[in-house]
Amino acid sequence: MAFNTSGKKKGAISDINVTPLVDVMLVLLVIFMVTAPLMLNGINLKLPKTKETNAINLKAEQVILSFSATEEYYIGKNKVLANELIPLIKKQFEENKTQVLFLRADENLPYGKVARLMSFLKKGGINDIALVTQTEK
Repeated sequence: MAFNTSGKKKGAISDINVTPLVDVMLVLLVIFMVTAPLMLNGINLKLPKTKETNAINLKAEQVILSFSATEEYYIGKNKVLANELIPLIKKQFEENKTQVLFLRADENLPYGKVARLMSFLKKGGINDIALVTQTEK
């Protein structure tokens, strides 16, 4: 607690010291900036490698469907059953105000299974599907 030494007023100063508050807020901001991109990579997939054509930086506000090697579906980080896919994706489209689905499919999945998934999505009214791959080094 600080005290006034000018002699005019007696007692404690009631001003708030904002320096510690700003320091804490800046530390929290840095932590969130570092961890936010890592949150999308929580599902372990081995993506196919291709030459870079269009660089995609996945963000949390995009609708991302992951199809794992064990044939499990994830929207974002949430595991989803096959019969729940279409309604949940459409709900995400409305919430995020987008119509593009980013599909991450494991490299070890047979091509036919990925093609059947895409056909299932298109029959459900999801027409804009972007395939996500890793770039070759």
